[in-house]
Amino acid sequence: MRRLLTVVIALVVVVAGSAFAAWYFVFKTDSAPKAKIKQTATVAAPGTALDGTYTVKPGNASNFVGYRVTEKLVASIVENTATGRTDNVTGTLTISGTTVSNVTVTADLRSLRSDQGGRDGSIQNEGLESNRFPQAKFVLTQPITLAAVPAVGETITTRATGDFTLHGVTKPVVITLEGRWDGTRVQVVGTLPIVFGDYNIEAPTAPVVASVDDHAAMELQLFFEKPTADDRVTRRHEVRGSSAAHVAGLSR
Repeated sequence: MRRLLTVVIALVVVVAGSAFAAWYFVFKTDSAPKAKIKQTATVAAPGTALDGTYTVKPGNASNFVGYRVTEKLVASIVENTATGRTDNVTGTLTISGTTVSNVTVTADLRSLRSDQGGRDGSIQNEGLESNRFPQAKFVLTQPITLAAVPAVGETITTRATGDFTLHGVTKPVVITLEGRWDGTRVQVVGTLPIVFGDYNIEAPTAPVVASVDDHAAMELQLFFEKPTADDRVTRRHEVRGSSAAHVAGLSR
């Protein structure tokens, strides 16, 4: 009996060791650091300079919207934190004194990238199903009132109430945000807990993944900037083109 027990323990140790080795050398992933305020260089500016409309344009590597989720690998013996991000993000917000309004942020989830191509391909047709539901979107439904006009370089914390759309489902949410104005740009960082069932999401599966938590976190790090003169000219051309197309369609 003692010999049998010794053999069983030895087998368990071997299996566990093999599982860990397989995870470390084959499946181990390096998760991205959590979103946090960056201490960018500041530019002296009067408080009134903060007022105005700011935007986020896609393709800026400093901006991202992404996910953070726990995967259980190799018969649930080891856990792995998976992260994926996209810089294909657009956004807008307006600041007037201590009031922040007209906030909208939209991310194209089809361009989410992690350190595992298999994971990226999987969530396009499972889980998030980004090929079917390509957008995640947040729209502020109540203006944010700040305690005071932030000083240049000051980091503040506030809460934003709005509608969040994911996987084709829209839910009211409250997200805690950190913000920092460096004299030219407004940096915004936040994390929103997501329960998959709330958005009709079934956790994706894969041969090497035993299970995925039923919840995740949506992370964002965005730098809002005031439009340049070139941006305003481009926007006018886009509006004119859209109006012309609409008129042409009506005349058919």
